[in-house]
Amino acid sequence: MKRSYMFTFALLICVTTYINKAVSQTGNTFYSIKGTFATADNTPARDVVVQLLQATDKKLVKLEYTDAQGNFSFDHLPAGQYLLATQSMAYAPWLSAAVTLNKHLQLGILRLQPATTTLKEATVTASKPFIQQQYDKTTLNVAGSISAAGSTALEVLEKAPGITIDQNDNIAMRGRQGVQVMMDGKLVPMSGQELANLLRNLSANQIEKIDLITNPSARYDAAGNAGIIDIRLRKSHQSGTSGNMSLSYGQGIYPKITPSLNFNSKSKQLNIFGSYSYNYRELMNDLDIERQFYNAADQYSGGINYDNFFKLGFNNHNARLGADYNVSPDITIGIVANGIFNKGDIRSSSLAESFDVQQQPTSSFVTKGDNHPQRNNGSINLNYKHKLDTSGKELSVDLDYARFSNDELQNYHTSYFDLQQTPAKPDYRLFGNLSGDLSIKSLKADYSQPLKGIGAQLEAGIKSSWVKADNDVQFYDRSSGTDIPDTGKSNRFKYDENINAAYLNASKKWTHLSVQLGLRVENTIAKGLQVTNKENFDRNYTQFFPSGYVGYMFNKTHDLGVSVSRRINRPSYRELNPFKVFLDPLTYSTGNPYLKPEITNAFELTHTYKEKYITKIGFSTTTDNILTVLSPDKEPNSVIQTGHNLARYNYYNLSFSVPFSVGKWLNSSNEALAYYGEYKGDLANTHLNASRVSFNLNSINSITIDPNTSMEVTATYNSRTYYGFLDVKGVWFMGIGAQRQLWKKKASLRLNLSDVFFTNYTNAITRLTGYGETFFQRRDSRVLTLTFNYKFGGSTSGGGNRKAGGAEEEKRRAG
Repeated sequence: MKRSYMFTFALLICVTTYINKAVSQTGNTFYSIKGTFATADNTPARDVVVQLLQATDKKLVKLEYTDAQGNFSFDHLPAGQYLLATQSMAYAPWLSAAVTLNKHLQLGILRLQPATTTLKEATVTASKPFIQQQYDKTTLNVAGSISAAGSTALEVLEKAPGITIDQNDNIAMRGRQGVQVMMDGKLVPMSGQELANLLRNLSANQIEKIDLITNPSARYDAAGNAGIIDIRLRKSHQSGTSGNMSLSYGQGIYPKITPSLNFNSKSKQLNIFGSYSYNYRELMNDLDIERQFYNAADQYSGGINYDNFFKLGFNNHNARLGADYNVSPDITIGIVANGIFNKGDIRSSSLAESFDVQQQPTSSFVTKGDNHPQRNNGSINLNYKHKLDTSGKELSVDLDYARFSNDELQNYHTSYFDLQQTPAKPDYRLFGNLSGDLSIKSLKADYSQPLKGIGAQLEAGIKSSWVKADNDVQFYDRSSGTDIPDTGKSNRFKYDENINAAYLNASKKWTHLSVQLGLRVENTIAKGLQVTNKENFDRNYTQFFPSGYVGYMFNKTHDLGVSVSRRINRPSYRELNPFKVFLDPLTYSTGNPYLKPEITNAFELTHTYKEKYITKIGFSTTTDNILTVLSPDKEPNSVIQTGHNLARYNYYNLSFSVPFSVGKWLNSSNEALAYYGEYKGDLANTHLNASRVSFNLNSINSITIDPNTSMEVTATYNSRTYYGFLDVKGVWFMGIGAQRQLWKKKASLRLNLSDVFFTNYTNAITRLTGYGETFFQRRDSRVLTLTFNYKFGGSTSGGGNRKAGGAEEEKRRAG
């Protein structure tokens, strides 16, 4: 452990030393543009979005908001020709003449006119591309995407560069699993199918943007060794009352309907915001499996072929309501409440045919499933933000409480047949009553302070969270017509976890050089109890997580940065839960209470060419890598799915981001990723040494036909790859969409077809000691969706200060 810390900081020191030498050898200079926006009567223009554009092609370089005094500042800019433009619901659009930047500029007071209904719409706008690449993250601007209209959060992620989702709904980033998902900076305590169901029931219409963070700083929780996906929900910063309504209808094999509403009402001191969406979706999952069993001499001993079909229906309500109140110009308090209420209807049919050693059929069985899950998730956040003085000292506090409840009734009916399709033995009927509760309490405080003496920024914070989970699973054998408790499948599992953390983060920017160093320490206390047989575990461990970043801008053409981090991925309470979950008479899944957390040390080098072409080279090594493995169980021809720790996983990656434009009609964002994953260790009586070079290609193309009509074409390719024992074949898919602006751009109509050629399926094989499997899975992925969106409301001049949440990142940089 100590070696990894020493390696991390030694690497940072070496890189910093090298770049400091480079600083003294280069004479490139950077400048700033400052100014103040006000009305004719000298009232400060607050909350105005100020855009910095390239004068040649009006490409967006950066954006900022004006503060309470109407001031704005663009710093660290290379010499060149620029334009300034504004966007605000309170003021008429404004566009500057070309500005030549060859020294620090102070533009003085710039006048804005109040917005009126008779003003024409601005003829020059700077729209954000769907994908924006930055040093430590990739941002998906979902709100403006045509292809995202009518989709769910999970479907948007599936089209994101470097993101893959396997047949068990596990999300991988750049070929690595162990991704943590956040909403508005708060961790979502779910994984696998539970997380996927949550994202399926979150409409893309409620999302502003999604950040894919590959190397988070010490300010973030250390969880998520593959990175963090932070979903930011819509929330307006403009004054007055505004919002939008949308209605989507999608038709694949089955229908999907999503109406939604978002609103925001902001006055000088109070801002009230909220959203609601209803999501009705019918889905299908067609899964074919061929299983082979082998004896001790590795000779074929029999097999089972499955033909599974699942039809899933979900009714989901998603509501959000919040308010921010400016107690004074320096103090803001807020409250946000979220609720997700979901009812499902899952019907399954599984035909299984058994084969002997000569591969001749011997018997079959059919299992019919009728399951009714119900999930109610609610959370509330109280936040406080205090600007302590004018120097930039700031304190923010967040208090969170969340509860996730799950109730599910399961009915399985299995009929057994011989070769003549006559009943071979009595039917087996199984009834399950599954219930679970998960509560989370957390308290977080963050403090930031500029160190003016040395021109640096210091951040520090503490966080404590308390998780309590209680899962009660009761199964009954109804084969005889009465309920007989099945003690082999029934159990109750209780889990308690307390994590206490503290971090310190320091950063400094020079003309060319920027450095950030951080250290986070987390103490984890976890207890688990299996009530039926009294098995339990008790863990208490402390981990240190250093992180850092060094960046250097050589000139306007070349920009280089290196980041290092150490992260942890703790097994979820479900992965630790040791009782069996019934899938069919010969298939079970279970948790492993002896799972250890996996630790990842990562390094990434980023080069930016001409401020838009980005190359990333990375390496990481993970110890105790958690893998989900299907292996033979104790009963003949039965398998069990559970998690295991693999000794080591090494990962190397190389990616290129290549945006380009053709005139004013085409903007294309493209990313190519090559990665090499190497699995080493012993699992399930098998030595695993698997590695392969894999590729991920992603292209998103926006086509402007006229000022009111546009199209979007997306394409994704994932090559053949390994996930532990699983060998997954390559897959590609495309999407196409069109948008028409209506009623002076107050409304829009979008038509989108996903997976145009119905090629987004999963085909994989696995092989280990005593067992092999091949499966083919197809879902309802080709969907034609029509979405109508309407923006309503107006605005008033003035408005309050822009609210920044306690966990919000630094001001975003567009480019």
